[in-house]
Amino acid sequence: MPASELFTQIAGLPTEQKNPETATIDAASTQEILQLINSNDARVPAAVGAEIPHIAEAVDVIVERFKRGGRLIYAGAGTSGRLGIVDASECPPTYGTPPEMVLALIAGGREAVFSAQEGAEDKPDAGAADLQAVNISVNDVVCGIAASGRTPYVLGAFAEAKKHGAPTILVTTTNREKLHELGVAADIFICPNVGPEVVMGSTRMKSGTAQKLVLNMLTTAAMIRMGKTYGNVMVDLAMTNQKLVERAKRIVMDITGADYDEASRVLDVTGGHVKTAIVMLLANVDVATAKERLQAAGGFVRGAIEGKA
Repeated sequence: MPASELFTQIAGLPTEQKNPETATIDAASTQEILQLINSNDARVPAAVGAEIPHIAEAVDVIVERFKRGGRLIYAGAGTSGRLGIVDASECPPTYGTPPEMVLALIAGGREAVFSAQEGAEDKPDAGAADLQAVNISVNDVVCGIAASGRTPYVLGAFAEAKKHGAPTILVTTTNREKLHELGVAADIFICPNVGPEVVMGSTRMKSGTAQKLVLNMLTTAAMIRMGKTYGNVMVDLAMTNQKLVERAKRIVMDITGADYDEASRVLDVTGGHVKTAIVMLLANVDVATAKERLQAAGGFVRGAIEGKA
């Protein structure tokens, strides 16, 4: 009986190959196991670094969509889907973005976040339906996350995105040649070559680490390009808990030289808006003028302080 097409596809994926370095890992001591994992993990940042030109291209597309009022929508299954959810969920508290600005869809829905929903990733129609449910539009960008690059749920989401004219980005640890072989289509491919996993096929390991690094880069760089930082300090954080309230005060104090009481007072006046508080103190203007300057500068604190539009 000949092997199925799916069997052949999966068998040929880089993540499904045996790692010769760990062939006898089952006979290794605990410390040796950990050293093998660590030495393999150490190669991931360089693999991601080799993809920076493609990551930069993706960031520019994301920023352009944000400026049009669009969204970044992640789509993935299993570990990949959960990584998208983690990245999306951190954007509102870190950068003060509305929850809908970065969304994450996962095959199998909310239940799949906490427990494996076997078979959910095999349904391209579900990927398309989930995008329809969030009213995908030409202003959005869809980022598929799939170690194999061939996850049907993700490909279904891409097909739906294409219908609406939304650009697509694929974050995968499968090489471009293999993706071309498989007929996978996306506008931008980000393909860090992390090599075979320590445990064959366990893509929550190096592949997952590479994906996490890439997603960090996509949203962090995009938010910086959107004026969400002043220098390397996040100045658009949302004061949603007491820790973040105190962090906001510390940020204002650190940047402006104000003392604790002054930082607290100005933040109260601005309704907890860190950017406005900084501009008020450093440009020596009132709250209304600070807001006007920020708007004229496109939300960039540095430009608002200098009075540059």
